[in-house]
Amino acid sequence: MLKSLSLSWAFNSMAWSGLVYTVFILHFVLVCQLLLLQPLVSALDGKPGNAAELFERVSQSIKVKRYSEALDDLNAAIEADPALSEAYFRRASVLRQLCRYDESEKSYKKFLELKSGDSIAEKELSQLRQAQSALETAFSLFDSGDYTKSSEYVDKVVLVFSPACSKAKLLKVKLLLAAKDYSSAISETGFILKEDDNNLEALLLRGRAYYYLADHDVAQRHYQKGLGLDPEHSELKKAYFGLKNLLKKTKSAEDNVNKGKLRVAVEDYKAALALDPNHLAHNVHLHLGLCKVLVKLGRGKDALSSCSEALNIDGELLDALVQRGEAKLLTEDWEGAVEDLKTAAQKSPQDMNIREALMRAEKALKMSKRKDWYKILGVSKTASVAEIKRAYKKLALQWHPDKNVDNREEAEAQFQEIAAAYEVLSDEEKRTRYDRGEDIEDMGMGGGGFNPFGGGGGQHFTFTFDGGFPGGFGGFEGGFPGGGGFGFNF
Repeated sequence: MLKSLSLSWAFNSMAWSGLVYTVFILHFVLVCQLLLLQPLVSALDGKPGNAAELFERVSQSIKVKRYSEALDDLNAAIEADPALSEAYFRRASVLRQLCRYDESEKSYKKFLELKSGDSIAEKELSQLRQAQSALETAFSLFDSGDYTKSSEYVDKVVLVFSPACSKAKLLKVKLLLAAKDYSSAISETGFILKEDDNNLEALLLRGRAYYYLADHDVAQRHYQKGLGLDPEHSELKKAYFGLKNLLKKTKSAEDNVNKGKLRVAVEDYKAALALDPNHLAHNVHLHLGLCKVLVKLGRGKDALSSCSEALNIDGELLDALVQRGEAKLLTEDWEGAVEDLKTAAQKSPQDMNIREALMRAEKALKMSKRKDWYKILGVSKTASVAEIKRAYKKLALQWHPDKNVDNREEAEAQFQEIAAAYEVLSDEEKRTRYDRGEDIEDMGMGGGGFNPFGGGGGQHFTFTFDGGFPGGFGGFEGGFPGGGGFGFNF
């Protein structure tokens, strides 16, 4: 009996405890509701002061660009009082600024149901539709490549009526990248990331801007931060690994140059250039590096092309101008080489290497304008004395005036040049001086040039071939008939 009473008392105590706890929880919830909704309830009870405080808080949130907080307050107000027209109007305005146009239009229409004919609301609704249409048009123009008009729609319409529109801001950044205004793109994305530092598209676009400025370390950090937030983001992965591959190829080319593996370096430079033809800030250095290697390899024509590419990107790149001058020397464009190297020397008058290259080019140009005795005899510059002698005998026979009666004047001119060429190249001292580029006037050949037929040159040359000329000339001891008195002696 006693045990039963004890159990009954225990159960009753537990029941009372549960009841007390339940009552406590209900009172706590009620107090919280009263505290949280007091401004709204007061507003509904005809106390406008609290509603004014709510809208002031909303205004402050918008001012500091805390749009989510503003919308939370306005949504709570509408939930508490579905007839609170001012809350609909303000919510519509916030949504319009964020370019959440469909939601915004619904709120404007709800406000106009409560306050029909409100001119301000009708005007803003019209602006909303203009902004919505302009945003769609801007994207369409961007996709078609008309960046100028797209930018006008974004700046002059969308961001005027929807200044907090993230879509429009990101589109503006893409337009700046397309216009190669990378500094402005960095600035604009900076504002976006200040509001939302986890905005993946802003991180991607800002990274690209730094990338195209060849600030690769900073670009890589932006890509890495984005991938930290979303490791599977396809565009961020593509940008990140593309950059790593470019840097790898560039380093490989530079390392092979240092190792003397020039032909391998050429292929590495070409592979790096093929990765992103639009990356001008980096490619200018790749073109220059490739040009230098090609000059070393003696591939003048290819070097000329690479150096010109570098100068097309940066016309003030002195090293590229010098290397192009060297490439022109390889292609025997003497005047072009002098022009490039002279310009380079003017830009850097104290650079002795440039001055030395210019002197070589000027000497080559000067030599190109004198007669090429080797070419006249048809021999190489390394021809032996015997080869020179054989070439001379053959040409002298071919162009002797007595064998060219019908074109005697031309034959005399050709014979004169052949004899002058032999005069220089058969003499070791004169040939050496000629090869050094000294003027032929300084070689004792007379101011009027070499003339084996006399006539004012002041010199007499005797040429005699052993056994005479084949073909019945009968020897030349007595000279050629009508030839001005000379024979051939060797």
